[in-house]
Amino acid sequence: MLLQQISALCLLTIAAPLLAIVALCIYLESPGKVIFSQTRIGENGRHFKFYKFRSMFVAGDKRYKQPDLKQSSREGICKKFIDDPRITKVGKFIRKYSIDELPQLFNVLLGDMSLVGPRPALASESYQYNRQQFKRLGCKPGLTGLWQVSGRADTSFAEQIALDLKYIKQQSFVFDLKILLATIPAVLGAKGAY
Repeated sequence: MLLQQISALCLLTIAAPLLAIVALCIYLESPGKVIFSQTRIGENGRHFKFYKFRSMFVAGDKRYKQPDLKQSSREGICKKFIDDPRITKVGKFIRKYSIDELPQLFNVLLGDMSLVGPRPALASESYQYNRQQFKRLGCKPGLTGLWQVSGRADTSFAEQIALDLKYIKQQSFVFDLKILLATIPAVLGAKGAY
């Protein structure tokens, strides 16, 4: 874990200028907090505060429009919207290339997350998990993972669960390294990112 925290600190230092530019762009388009925080569910059901760049209009903004949950682009517990009306122009760009996820390096520093693992679940989603789905909480959530390099939101929720369980079963330093290397083309290709 110490190696991951050192790696996260190094990445934050290198990315500091990019983080500052992104924060400014977010604020100029849609004034409000540039960092979005939310309670997520981590290893063994542990709650923690999760960080990411805000990619949506704030609720008080006249441009904010709540999507119809029935119009989700993905079936199952985890809802996704290809054309989410809440997302800003800057938000669309940073989500496409996963730049919005970079503040989670702080979560890695704090020990709540790892560089690689299943994505941290929303509390509202985890409360609906069956016994099999709950097993995806069997390790620390990650900044990237097998799901991210296997299609992300273009996969079904059932496929996501299967990928997460496969990762947990095969977890190793070498497997993590392969996923980290596969993350680069996955992010640049932006497949399944919306």
